[in-house]
Amino acid sequence: MPESPTVLSDAQRRFLSQPGFASVATLDEDGTPTQAVVWYRLEPDDRILVNSRAGRRWCENLRRDRRVSMSLIDGRDGYRWLGLAGRVDEVVDDVERARADIISLAHRYHPEGPAPTSIATFRRQPRISFLIRIDAVHDELEDG
Repeated sequence: MPESPTVLSDAQRRFLSQPGFASVATLDEDGTPTQAVVWYRLEPDDRILVNSRAGRRWCENLRRDRRVSMSLIDGRDGYRWLGLAGRVDEVVDDVERARADIISLAHRYHPEGPAPTSIATFRRQPRISFLIRIDAVHDELEDG
């Protein structure tokens, strides 16, 4: 497992541990920035896991250029936010593992139980996961 310096404070870890949406910014081949809204999960090693149906533009961008920026906004209080800059240090191409990742994320975001049709769809889709090493953090957290 890749070693990375701890850059997160306890307040930032608490913020990232709550389900929320993240805007992931990547670069197209011509340098144009593009964004996508994704589910995420903070891993025990302080990397961020994101997952998508394979072939989407932002995924292809991350395969080519592993630099990424993310914005995460508190859904209850839009004035609390966290920004991350980092690099993908692991691409999960194994479809079964990536499918397990999205199903786990679905349970994180829908603790009452995700829709069975969503799970069935995820189990048929080609999926990909990325583990992002955080290099820099900036935030506006009142408790940080």
